[in-house]
Amino acid sequence: MNKRNVFRFLDEPREMPQRIPLALRTAGDWNELYGRFDQGEAALQSSRCLDCGNPYCEAKCPVHNYIPNWLRLVEEGRILEAAALCHETNPLPEMCGRVCPQDRLCEGACTLNDGFGAVTIGAVEKYIVDTAFAEGWRPDLSKVVATGKRVAVVGAGPAGLSCAERLARHGIDAVVFDRYEQIGGLLQFGIPSFKLDKSVIATRREVLEDMGVQFRLGVEIGRDVGLDALLEEYDAVFLGLGAYRYTDGGLPGQDLDGVLPALPFLVQNGRVVTGLEPEGRPIAGWEDRVAVPDLRDRRVVVLGGGDTGMDCVRSAIRLGAAAVTCVYRRDEANMPGSAREVANAREEGVSFLFNRQPLAVEAGADGGVAGVRVVETRLGTPDAHGRSRPEPVPGSESTVAADVVVIAFGFSPETPDWLLANGVETAGNGRILAGGEGRLPYQTAHPRLFAGGDAVRGADLVVTAVQEGRDAAAAIARLLHAGQPRRAALDAA
Repeated sequence: MNKRNVFRFLDEPREMPQRIPLALRTAGDWNELYGRFDQGEAALQSSRCLDCGNPYCEAKCPVHNYIPNWLRLVEEGRILEAAALCHETNPLPEMCGRVCPQDRLCEGACTLNDGFGAVTIGAVEKYIVDTAFAEGWRPDLSKVVATGKRVAVVGAGPAGLSCAERLARHGIDAVVFDRYEQIGGLLQFGIPSFKLDKSVIATRREVLEDMGVQFRLGVEIGRDVGLDALLEEYDAVFLGLGAYRYTDGGLPGQDLDGVLPALPFLVQNGRVVTGLEPEGRPIAGWEDRVAVPDLRDRRVVVLGGGDTGMDCVRSAIRLGAAAVTCVYRRDEANMPGSAREVANAREEGVSFLFNRQPLAVEAGADGGVAGVRVVETRLGTPDAHGRSRPEPVPGSESTVAADVVVIAFGFSPETPDWLLANGVETAGNGRILAGGEGRLPYQTAHPRLFAGGDAVRGADLVVTAVQEGRDAAAAIARLLHAGQPRRAALDAA
């Protein structure tokens, strides 16, 4: 047997899959930016892994993927085994391979990232699962023993889907409820197709249904079905409600026509791009605005430097905006978004104004938006999270011309009334309180209600929602396998 060459990285540079040409990206093409490796390319890139004894990539990954192990399997051409290993830690690996900010997580921690170029972990992960699914691979549940237990999962976003997948592996029937007509939550409606093609979500639905997961779509809890009915019919309920309430910057002029919160902008545009009708019912924080304005030949300014902001600027480019500018109050090094997404946005023609604090949205003569008044900033003392606070520079105000302004300051959970009525505790910012002393992980004050994802931790990464849904399922299985009668648990609530 030939000894593996651990110095392959010296001869083989880091390579990403081929990308869609720039001319097509700026002309309304919504296809995924990055293509796929073929078998040879995936094996070659996987062979660059040093197989560190204490892999930093694995430690940095929120779900702690067995990354060196499945890279070795790809190098050896054992793709179906690699797919099974991917799923041991991650219920949605094909999603994370596409949308995770690998440059801040696994690849950022790769030993080779210091000078040689990190292993292209995300692209290989995408290759593994796409290839395995295309060859007919499905998770092996042949040894799973049915428990006769049933769990309702509220929310078909990454936390809910992750929880449902793991419940199926525990022999627990999962029924997923969601107000939308398709699964995915923000994976389907919030993340643009150029990052995550929606056929990927459709394939995942087929896989989950093959595992026995059922979906009740177009059903809104609290309106179409009450929580009491779920608690009566199911042994436990998992709440993966997400975070849809946008952060109000309190800017003067933010109520002008032409000012849009980022998430509704992405959701509504995503529905149109995928051939669906715009959402007709109210969206939190955007109750009086349903249609996305025509951005052709208009100047668009996006406020905020996170991944949502990058989704907005890159969508605006594809919608034909004449000029797109991202305004961020800190410098580029302190941007919370993926550096790779920033680079893609810049390549596609987005301009960046760093160290600018928005002060107000200014109105034009027609009553619409004319621009955004900003002030230059310099970084001062660290805040509670260790990040330098932006401090205004006196006398440095200016106006950035704009016809449309998109506010991407972030999002937070909003606890529905039907949940508060059942004794669930929440924090002042709307987050559901779960876990803690005397409770199972992700268990709320109601013993049969569990919660995870953005509804618990606030708006965060897809992969952290996946991790919490996965681990919440383990806690639910622990409760149900203990044999606690449903009625006894209800009486204890």
